[in-house]
Amino acid sequence: MNILASPRSRSSKRRKPARSVGDLVGNTPLLDLSKFSPHPRVRIFAKAEWYNPGGSVKDRPASRIISSAVRCGQLTKDKTLLDSSSGNTGLAYAMFAAARGFNVLLAVPENVSQYQKNLLRAFGADVVYTSAQEGSDGAIRVAQTIFAEAPEKYFYADQYGNHENWKAHYNSTAPEIWRQTRGRLTHFVAGLGTSGTFVGVSRWLRMINPAIRLISAQPDSPLHGLEGWKHMPSAIVPAIYDDRLADENISVYTEAAQELVRDLARREGLLVGVSAGAALQAARQVAAEIQQGIIVTIFADGGQRYLDEKFLEH
Repeated sequence: MNILASPRSRSSKRRKPARSVGDLVGNTPLLDLSKFSPHPRVRIFAKAEWYNPGGSVKDRPASRIISSAVRCGQLTKDKTLLDSSSGNTGLAYAMFAAARGFNVLLAVPENVSQYQKNLLRAFGADVVYTSAQEGSDGAIRVAQTIFAEAPEKYFYADQYGNHENWKAHYNSTAPEIWRQTRGRLTHFVAGLGTSGTFVGVSRWLRMINPAIRLISAQPDSPLHGLEGWKHMPSAIVPAIYDDRLADENISVYTEAAQELVRDLARREGLLVGVSAGAALQAARQVAAEIQQGIIVTIFADGGQRYLDEKFLEH
């Protein structure tokens, strides 16, 4: 596995010290995982988003959502940031809010890992744990109810409907990918959760080169184990999702994603989350259908916060 440098790495010695945790967001490395490609003339790359300070791709939209809300006067010191999260966005909110002196209230499914619960507690976030059976959709409904009962108390960040979500990727993730591949990518593949990553990156790439194929991926069924991904036909569809963007939409089996998580750890020394395994499987499915090309996908987070998952024991 080769690790391609981040866009700013050549000048890293000249960079000024970071003044806040927000200055550390973005410019994540690109991993060359072409040995996992089923076709020798198709290369596969993945953005290593655990290099962000909070350990996931969600640092990008969370940081932008907070900064935009403060700039517009929507989030002030007398209001609490409120949102739902199945994990990573909530952690990012808690981290950035702590750095800027804001209070946070999160609706989070009760079956998130103890690791994530400990991190939320460490950052000082208040949490309402919601039904595990209702998943992220149940957490959304609880957050909406809390806001409806006292709208004057909260800034409802609404990551699923906030356009700053996809704009974060339009303005940072996509240009980074373009620079790191020197504009040679032919396919972009990303999973759908809030859909912010796919929508933002795809809109920028379509603007810069309409020939790039844009492929979205989602779980194969409503009952799945792909943390952070949504099965759109059975879920509350995010308001920011644009179903006209994808040239193709593919399904990924949970078991295939879990197998690749184990392979990445044992063959490459890369400990990634199950959504990263799913992203690699989606990229492999695309690679199997073409004769040559350069595919880029997103590894949303690392695997440290999922170490209690049973599939890792196999």
